[in-house]
Amino acid sequence: MKKFVTAAVAASLVSVPAWAESVKIGFVTTLTTGAAVIGNDMKNAVDLAVEHLGGKAGDLDIEVIYGDDGFAPETGKQVTDKLVKQDDVDFVAGYIWSHVLLASRKSVLDAGKFLISANAGPSQMAGKLCHENFFSTSWQNDQTPMAMGEVLNRQGVNSLYIMAPNYAAGKDMVAGVERTFKGEILGKDLTKWGADAQLDFSAELAKAKASGADGIFVFYPGAAGGAFIKQYQQAGLKDVLPLYSVFTVDAISLPKLQEAGFEAVLGSRTTQEWDPTLDNEANMKFVSDFKAKHGTYPSFYAAQSYDAIMMIADAVEAVGGDLSNMDGIRAAMKEADYGSVRGEYSYGNNNLPIQNFYLREVVEDADGTWTTKVVETVFENHQDSFAAECKLN
Repeated sequence: MKKFVTAAVAASLVSVPAWAESVKIGFVTTLTTGAAVIGNDMKNAVDLAVEHLGGKAGDLDIEVIYGDDGFAPETGKQVTDKLVKQDDVDFVAGYIWSHVLLASRKSVLDAGKFLISANAGPSQMAGKLCHENFFSTSWQNDQTPMAMGEVLNRQGVNSLYIMAPNYAAGKDMVAGVERTFKGEILGKDLTKWGADAQLDFSAELAKAKASGADGIFVFYPGAAGGAFIKQYQQAGLKDVLPLYSVFTVDAISLPKLQEAGFEAVLGSRTTQEWDPTLDNEANMKFVSDFKAKHGTYPSFYAAQSYDAIMMIADAVEAVGGDLSNMDGIRAAMKEADYGSVRGEYSYGNNNLPIQNFYLREVVEDADGTWTTKVVETVFENHQDSFAAECKLN
């Protein structure tokens, strides 16, 4: 009888979930180098999300451990390895840069952890490298420039000059605008990227002006965006070569551009899946509280990072804090009903959002602050072009 009772107790212990006291989230972003301005905006949004959640995901405490990728794939992989192997996090989120995400993905997914991109959307991970435990709260890289290509068609732009940095996302951005733009590409420059990225664009801008194109399309995130806009204004190109951009003019760059008086950026247009003016309860609270805490509008990087934490917390609560219930967590995230700041959206078979994309214009708000507003919806419920290559159902 004693042996029977002991065996029964042991069996019951095996069937009880291993309840944790906290959910551990590793968040990889850039917290040093010139690109830290983006990473800090993301970190501010993560901290705000945790604050809005009262530090809890259901009954579990939320513990966020930050990793600095140093704007380098090898460093990103190293900090990801630490988060997975030493810190034993349950989720790894973040990632600004596509080449950093691509270098780090196997470290997370091979360890059986969930990987949530809050920005980077390389085509490979939307297609052949898709994985059931990889989700995005942003987009696939091509989608935003695809929306811009459609805007150019609607506005009767017949020719274009293209500039972007020479790395995975830059190539995706170029491919995206070329996928939808029906006019002629009169020139293209892919410039050096990384810690020693090219920031002098005078030669390329001279070529763009000489091309006679109807407009210039650029993708230059972070510090490179500010450098480009400065030189674009100094070259007097606003009325000669209208600017169309993605991930270049945003809430991070606009305060500096306004301070410097670079008025050439006012009226310029960009495309995005989110905007601070989107009228839903979650977004209004996010934008208002972010501005009150930091004195600036949040960027789309911040919005996507905020959503990543909210989605994780919602999924953990949905399974009652049982972090071993991977199927339940996966199903909850797939529902995308956590209350995104972009409004309602769904997930495709590759776990990337199917969502709206908007045309946004740089304007001055009622307080005199430069920001953006939605002009029109370009795509409704848009799915990326690589989902068909993903073997997930």
